[in-house]
Amino acid sequence: MIRFKSLTSRIVLLHIVAVAVAAILLPLILLWLLNSEVNHLHRDAMRDQAEALGERLAVKPDGTIALDLPESLKDLYSEAYGRYQYDIFDRSGRVLFSSHKNAGPIVRPDVESPGTISGASVSRDIGGQTVHIRVAEDLAHRDVIIDDIIANFFRRVGWITIPILLTLLAIDIVIFRRAVAPLLRASEEAKNIGPARTDVRLPTEQIPSEILPLVTAVNQALDRLEDGFRVQRQFTADAAHQLRTPLAILRTRLGTLGDRVGTQELDADIEGMSRIVGQLLEIAELDTLVLDPSETADLRAVCAEVVGSIAPYALARQRDIALKGTPDAVRIRGNAEMLQRAIFNLADNAIKYTAPDTSVDIEVRDDGSVRVRDCGPGIPPGEHGLIFQRFWRGDRRRTDGAGLGLSIVHGVAEDHAATVAVENLPTGGAQFTLRFRLAGEVAST
Repeated sequence: MIRFKSLTSRIVLLHIVAVAVAAILLPLILLWLLNSEVNHLHRDAMRDQAEALGERLAVKPDGTIALDLPESLKDLYSEAYGRYQYDIFDRSGRVLFSSHKNAGPIVRPDVESPGTISGASVSRDIGGQTVHIRVAEDLAHRDVIIDDIIANFFRRVGWITIPILLTLLAIDIVIFRRAVAPLLRASEEAKNIGPARTDVRLPTEQIPSEILPLVTAVNQALDRLEDGFRVQRQFTADAAHQLRTPLAILRTRLGTLGDRVGTQELDADIEGMSRIVGQLLEIAELDTLVLDPSETADLRAVCAEVVGSIAPYALARQRDIALKGTPDAVRIRGNAEMLQRAIFNLADNAIKYTAPDTSVDIEVRDDGSVRVRDCGPGIPPGEHGLIFQRFWRGDRRRTDGAGLGLSIVHGVAEDHAATVAVENLPTGGAQFTLRFRLAGEVAST
């Protein structure tokens, strides 16, 4: 059995089935009603003729019953005409008068006869004697116009009802689509809801009363989710801010200890903690970021600034970092500060995993993309979809990070309607590609 996921498709299919059934049944029902009405009129006409014959019966002085028919009725019941017949018989069943030579019964009293003979019967009291009058019509000689109407009714009326029902179906589809238009608008609005846009609510204007409770419940659920996100973001920001001060104090006190044993390790630990706190603050700011659609940035300049700021860190770890690609400015849509944070985290991640005495390359292209390559071990294919999750680390034994850097990169890409992809290079190492919209491009819907 075919199942449609679309509510419109289901209703349209059911309407098509209903129209097909109606197109078949409606002419048949009308034909039956027409036949019933014709038969009813025929029986009434036969009964009226029987009554008319009864009025022509009279009792003679000798007590016998006489039938005085005018010439018009004699012609109507003549065997030459052959359309109408009558029998008049007494209570014992003896035929008194008949329009045909073979004075046998032509119809059963008050019951339509089978075959081609149909008629009616009435009883009259004539001079104290009860007589029965039977009148019948040979349907083989029925009125030609009535026969044509009945014979052609289904063929003519049936083909008229089909286009009428199809027209009604088309009108019904248009009306239904207009009725569900508010739901379609609400579903389009729902596409904009996300972690960065928890303020969006589904519109309730013109929503059908049957669907309005569901839309209202969804909006109320979004209100609760927004409150939860706000508390979570505030907690992250507050915790990061509170941790900065004790870390700064620890670093200052550590500097007063001179070159004692263990100070370098403690300094490295404090540096790592400071970077994690900084990333937590970046995540808090990223969650509340609202981009200006008209804001643009120079991708080449952003990457140059990242290379300049992270070069000392790379050299201290015996790695090089180089800026490659187009020397011209590449204007893209986005916030320069957030772009710098994303590319910085990619470069920082590459420096961690690239082999000593190798180089990390940042390549800027004029199509609005930037590629960060390293010479490390690469990323297992099964982890390509996991590395952008918060606090996820492939090697749990490493202590030089909390798994937040790539999640920041992914968040910046989402906010800028950009894409981020990762692949392993044939020569070894991994390559991350961020692709942004150029300043002249229009956002696709």
